[in-house]
Amino acid sequence: MRKLKLGIIGVGNIGSTHFKNILGGKCPEIVITAVADRREARREWVLENFPKVKAETYEADMPVIFNEGDELIASGLVDAILIAVPHYFHPYFAIEAFKKGIHVMCEKPAGVYTLQVREMIAEADKHPDLVFGMMFNQRTNPVYRKMHDIIASGELGQIRRTSWLITDWYRSQYYYDSGDWRATWSGEGGGVLLNQCPHQLDLWQWICGLPVKVHAKMKYGKWHDIEVEDDVSCWCEYANGATGIFITTTGDCPGTNRFEIVCDGGTLVCDKSTLKLYRLNPWEPEYSKTTQKVFGRPEIIEEIPELEGENTQHAGVLNAFADAILNGGKLVADGREGINGLMVSNAMHLSDWLNKEVDLPIDEELYYNLLQDKIANSRKKTADAVDGDTEGSY
Repeated sequence: MRKLKLGIIGVGNIGSTHFKNILGGKCPEIVITAVADRREARREWVLENFPKVKAETYEADMPVIFNEGDELIASGLVDAILIAVPHYFHPYFAIEAFKKGIHVMCEKPAGVYTLQVREMIAEADKHPDLVFGMMFNQRTNPVYRKMHDIIASGELGQIRRTSWLITDWYRSQYYYDSGDWRATWSGEGGGVLLNQCPHQLDLWQWICGLPVKVHAKMKYGKWHDIEVEDDVSCWCEYANGATGIFITTTGDCPGTNRFEIVCDGGTLVCDKSTLKLYRLNPWEPEYSKTTQKVFGRPEIIEEIPELEGENTQHAGVLNAFADAILNGGKLVADGREGINGLMVSNAMHLSDWLNKEVDLPIDEELYYNLLQDKIANSRKKTADAVDGDTEGSY
């Protein structure tokens, strides 16, 4: 069986998770032929852990280890790369790989600002023969897939309101101190919106569509000694006049994860991993116009939608990536879709910085210029990098 020769650029927290998944036999069509990391400790980690996590079904030898991602890309050892480095470098390595005829899987977020991501997409479009994927592993969750399918089918009619309270991203001060790039404008480009919430922002727009207006309020370093946002409240409006809210933080414990979509014909409620559907009979617009009851309401029919498929997460995204390259299969998420959730994130920041409602698509030049001001005044951190187990953190 032909296998995809993959190079992993960055074997920190999430990169090492991919490394273990592949060596552990979860991605049978992929073989790691090269890895790259600037940190000597992580290169040593690969040497030490390769024999420890290698499964009997994994037949490949130790991958070649590089200091720099550019060296890996130029090595001729890989068919594809997986980019798992700090956010600012995602578009850079993707562009360099495309120029060398290499397929790309990019970790979230697609980048820090949309202008940067547009350059990445433009280069990808020059190489239609290359596969470009985004690591939106939450799209493999059967709960969110079902929500997407129900809304896309139109069986509940128009969306009237969306709300997502996602506050179970608790992070300690030690987490933020575990890397000199974390929680700085110069190193990460943002806080909870850029690190923890790209998955939810992607799902929000994937299921409900992009809003056309955003008004956000943020607190920077409210719960931690950091310079970026760790508390966000956002209101939005959609093209059909529906409204939405998105609230997130890394300061609440245990926190909440509740996603509601209210439609003319009923409401979908996802509370952590449980999905319920409340159908209305008749739909609210018809009932409101025809009822003769002063305090009446439509009949509410509670359902638990039947979920399909497994929650394959990161391994599932990589398996689809390999299948797309080797067999012409379908990606979980095309890399070009990464700009959508980032547009919402950038809009939230811009709204708060300007203290007003902003339209989407945003003024991308203005956002870039204001971000550069933040970067110029960013705190210079010195910290010994600490890597931890990411299991259950996404």
